[in-house]
Amino acid sequence: MAKTVTAGNGFFDAAKAFGDFRIPEFDVQAIVDVQRKNFEALTRANQLALEGMRSVAQRQAEIVQQAFEEASGLLRDLTRLGAPEERLIKGTEMAKQAFEKGLANARELNELGTKASVDVFGVIARRVSESFDDMRLYAKKQAAAE
Repeated sequence: MAKTVTAGNGFFDAAKAFGDFRIPEFDVQAIVDVQRKNFEALTRANQLALEGMRSVAQRQAEIVQQAFEEASGLLRDLTRLGAPEERLIKGTEMAKQAFEKGLANARELNELGTKASVDVFGVIARRVSESFDDMRLYAKKQAAAE
């Protein structure tokens, strides 16, 4: 059972009870440094995300432009062909090529987006890991100061 600390007058003596209790000192500079590193990591992650979105959007625009050019060429070729059987064969071949190209483009855009996400996540994951290291070092310094 815990003993109560009493003064000579029988009342609780806070000075005796908490006399050895020390409030840890805060290293304000260490806190500022951690927050600066966090802000730098978030800034870098945002830059990578923006660059990734920009590259995906740019590639999408290129794909659309290329698709329009190919479609106009396809229409021109189909109107020049003679017999309906010949048009059907050529149209089927072109449809297959367009489908395969569409799949390749979708795969490329997906890879661009994935790369951007991996880069952004890598920056954040590294910073979180560094933060744990910073906290461990700070705790060691506090323990050594006691």
